[in-house]
Amino acid sequence: MNKRSRLSRRKFLNQLVMSAASLGVLPLFLNSSAVFGQTSNPLKIGIIGSGRIGGSVGLRWAEAGHEILFSSRNPEQLAVLVAQAGPKCRAGFPQEAAEFGDVVLVAVPYSATPQIGRDYGHLMQGKIVIDCGNPYVQRDGEMAAAALAIGTGVASTEFLPGVRLVRAFNALSWREVQDEAHRDGERIAIPIAGDDQEAVAVATQLVIDSGFDPVVVGGLDRAREFDQGSDVYVKGMTTREMRAALDL
Repeated sequence: MNKRSRLSRRKFLNQLVMSAASLGVLPLFLNSSAVFGQTSNPLKIGIIGSGRIGGSVGLRWAEAGHEILFSSRNPEQLAVLVAQAGPKCRAGFPQEAAEFGDVVLVAVPYSATPQIGRDYGHLMQGKIVIDCGNPYVQRDGEMAAAALAIGTGVASTEFLPGVRLVRAFNALSWREVQDEAHRDGERIAIPIAGDDQEAVAVATQLVIDSGFDPVVVGGLDRAREFDQGSDVYVKGMTTREMRAALDL
């Protein structure tokens, strides 16, 4: 299947699912294992923040067979997303996602990360938490400048203490997640950084399950090398290109 036909098929599936969701029915073929393959290690994943990046990554994980709880302050607004993800997925509030997940993806505007830690950190103690937020000074204010100065991986450990933190899925756009997953030929690379080797291994598998190639950069102190504004940030690099750019 070439890129154009694959994207056309995904677009067709998405449109059909949205139509079905509006009618309150669910297509039987929604779990697209025949196209994308199934993970050998299905996980329960809670997603805190189900906007463009959280929603699109969650859909790729759902295709791979993971059980997803998408969350929002207004979970009723996630009905179409949940219908698209399939019968193993549901919507809830952020607290439910923090409780539910063996793995939790935090996909919120970076200025909200400290509040996530204060409100739900006690529910995520000892869990693998993938942080994909990016600090933007124009949106997040001075806390973003401070995070970029020390590196987002280091800053996030202060906001989310006691979790097994991994930085991943921050250095590509939601459109790439939507349109370029499982592409033919060399896939887009996703850099990963973390201090907990088991957590990094799980994140590595989740990158593969989502249809991309993992590039483990190092510990959280090296996450700054793929922060917003870095040479590899949202550049659509292959593994070969990224490893060269990061001198790995």
